[in-house]
Amino acid sequence: MARQQNLYSPPDLPQSKKSHWEIFKHDTSANIGLSILVVILVLSLLSPFISSDPQVQDASAHLIPPSWHDAGGPEHLLGTDILGRDLFSRLIKGASLTIGTSSIVVFLALIIGISLGIFAASFRGFVQLGIMRVMDVILAIPSLIISLIVVAILGPSLVNAGIAVTVALVPNFVRLTRSYILEELTKPYVVAARLDGAKPSRILLKIILPNIAAPLIIQTTISLSTAIVDIAALGFLGFGAQAPLPEWGTMLAEARTSMYVAPWSVTTPGLAILVTVLSINLVGDGLNNAINSKSRS
Repeated sequence: MARQQNLYSPPDLPQSKKSHWEIFKHDTSANIGLSILVVILVLSLLSPFISSDPQVQDASAHLIPPSWHDAGGPEHLLGTDILGRDLFSRLIKGASLTIGTSSIVVFLALIIGISLGIFAASFRGFVQLGIMRVMDVILAIPSLIISLIVVAILGPSLVNAGIAVTVALVPNFVRLTRSYILEELTKPYVVAARLDGAKPSRILLKIILPNIAAPLIIQTTISLSTAIVDIAALGFLGFGAQAPLPEWGTMLAEARTSMYVAPWSVTTPGLAILVTVLSINLVGDGLNNAINSKSRS
């Protein structure tokens, strides 16, 4: 018996010579970014075993320079801050706070944004108009300003900063999801599935969402770097994580008073933010190139 054609999938296309991963792994800059992120993640996970308590203060270790400095020593690899706390311990512990909070924020923004995007694409008229106008208003204001407004209402804390950044990131996912769903609904394989009597939920879950996964992944990497900067900025301004939590933005704020006599206390968390965001952007560019190259081939 002849094989029955699957109407719920796009028509068979000639397979390209390289997969997404094969294209990505030959991107040098993307691999460098990914390697740096893996190192940061491993250090963060191993922080309880390879570092001391980041909250412990030692008056005798006041503003010790990094180990490569003439006045430094191997017991404090990156030096200490004004309260004698080990900066290496605080830095890798802060990675779990800054990057971990940002990852949760982006995940929540992704789920909420996809849900609202599906809702806006499925219901026309007042519902769609209301959702999209609210999203347009939020998008018209910079994400950090939106975050500051929300934190000013809820109060300063790391949790409230996460809620604020989530609110600022949701509109990007809503608009992206809605526009791609509306585009997919006009595709022949979606129309064929509807005419064949497929349930809307099956069309959405089995056909549409898998086909819009690529742009959502790219948007997720962009949002993650934005979330890290915003979380750190809120901590620096005193609206996010509060001292003595070793969140990178809070570490920057605490180091302001000693930045001229101990510049390493400022450059350490500052470089951590810079390197992490740059690495995420390199990975995002690599994913974008791999997906677009695959689509063009």
